[in-house]
Amino acid sequence: MSVVLVDKPDPQITVVTLHRPERLNAMSIELVLELADTLEAIRADNACRVIVLTGAGRAFCSGLDLKDHGAVPGIDGLQVGQIAQRSMHVYSRLTPLMRSLPQPVIAAVNGDAYGGGMCLALGAELRFAAAGSRFNATGIVNGLSSTEMGASWLLPRLIGAAHSNDLLMTGRVIDADDALRMGLVSRVVPADQLLDTALETAGRMAAFSAYGLAMTKSTIWANLEIASLAAAQELEDRNQLMMGFTANLPEAMRAFAEDRDPVYTDEPRRDLFS
Repeated sequence: MSVVLVDKPDPQITVVTLHRPERLNAMSIELVLELADTLEAIRADNACRVIVLTGAGRAFCSGLDLKDHGAVPGIDGLQVGQIAQRSMHVYSRLTPLMRSLPQPVIAAVNGDAYGGGMCLALGAELRFAAAGSRFNATGIVNGLSSTEMGASWLLPRLIGAAHSNDLLMTGRVIDADDALRMGLVSRVVPADQLLDTALETAGRMAAFSAYGLAMTKSTIWANLEIASLAAAQELEDRNQLMMGFTANLPEAMRAFAEDRDPVYTDEPRRDLFS
């Protein structure tokens, strides 16, 4: 049975569900590999504009499965250190993989997001939490480090060093309201409305230009690593110019004048050269 489910409620929206509810969607090697393969397949789906990532049952993801984590494939002839390093990479590559997708990802955190589960949510562009969901950096509690899957880089940029240090060094559990206050999530909604809220948001985003969405996502991520405002604006200016060479802006102007919703095709703008 698949441990990652894929549903397309709309051709432009793909819902990815972690499906190990009996283990609170804990990260086994099988789940992580299947999730990576699923995301790579969605990358190639040019009709898909937005991804919603959620969990089955009462948890989003409880982190590494300590009882049944499985074994990474293709390790014949390797020594213990090599196997361990390869295993770590199976998990850590999820964050840059999510970042590299052209489609924005909405994490619909339907329940507890612990350890690697919280880190997985950090890799999404938007995070909505169900009321009652909880977050925790579990590594430090288990005698390890809480710095995994890019958390030590992402979390301070999302919520600031003070809140980040508090979570990563104490291992304390915070609820959805605390997560909202810190800026870890942008919305908290009743549990029975979470997926509908994520899908409604995805639908509004999908009505925008697919090119514009992808460019916005890539620019946001790139500018987290740019050291100056001037450099960030240079990248923004070039990307905006590239978007200006599409027919989208004239379509937006026509739609406004005609009191209708615009339909963006991302086709080249012809009038500039006529």
